[in-house]
Amino acid sequence: MKQITIIIHTRNEENNIKECIDSAKLLSNNVLVVDMESTDNTITIADKLKATVKSFPFSHYVEPAREFGISQAKTDWVFILDADERMTKELAQEIQSSISHQLSDFSKTKNDLHPTHYAIPRKNIFGRTKWLKHGGWWPDHQIRLIYKPAFITWPKEIHSSPKFTGSQGQLKNPIIHYFHGDLHTMVQKTLLFEDVESDLLLKANKKVSTFIFFRKYFGELYRRLIKHRGFLDGTVGIIESIYQAYSKTITYLFLYEKQHAKDTKKSSSV
Repeated sequence: MKQITIIIHTRNEENNIKECIDSAKLLSNNVLVVDMESTDNTITIADKLKATVKSFPFSHYVEPAREFGISQAKTDWVFILDADERMTKELAQEIQSSISHQLSDFSKTKNDLHPTHYAIPRKNIFGRTKWLKHGGWWPDHQIRLIYKPAFITWPKEIHSSPKFTGSQGQLKNPIIHYFHGDLHTMVQKTLLFEDVESDLLLKANKKVSTFIFFRKYFGELYRRLIKHRGFLDGTVGIIESIYQAYSKTITYLFLYEKQHAKDTKKSSSV
């Protein structure tokens, strides 16, 4: 399809970018890579695959780069695809079917009967080996198919949701997501993301205590492992449930440390 641009944000993704771009071309040859100052061969590989590459300042999270990518697209429709995600033939066909009949309607007049953005299910594959069907990991809907004229903004906060005019639709076929390749990488990413998350909580004056540490850990463990039956995914499901509880707790441990430092600084300045 010439009427849609696939936007991929990257930061040192030389091991993922070729496979990602190849899968994106199942839907469109209009591929825009928004690269956040990669220091490996990501840009070289993207150039060889004839993707358009735009540079964007490095950030530990993707929302600013996504908004920039949408602003750079020259088509009415865009699709957001992460470097560790893959388009499938079935999803590409569904997207083509879903929006092709809308193009003429949108170009002629404002038509509120058609969705202006679509949520896509995401099939999370742990370490490229195990599809997590439980633990709250499926269907894991993500807003990725966007009618650009209806797009308002993508808030700069981590894990924020984009804003639109118009209604939301939903597709059936999933994106494939190869996440958490190994425990070492998982922990590194958690330390980065939860540090940013704790900064946001600090700015919002969220309080923290020893009781909250336990409540966050056991609450998330119960939600993932028991309520959403993460144990049904076997050892990997149990590991992921424990890890998500750890991740949630790390945020509040960081928050405690930052609040303590802030209070100490206030006391010393009095």
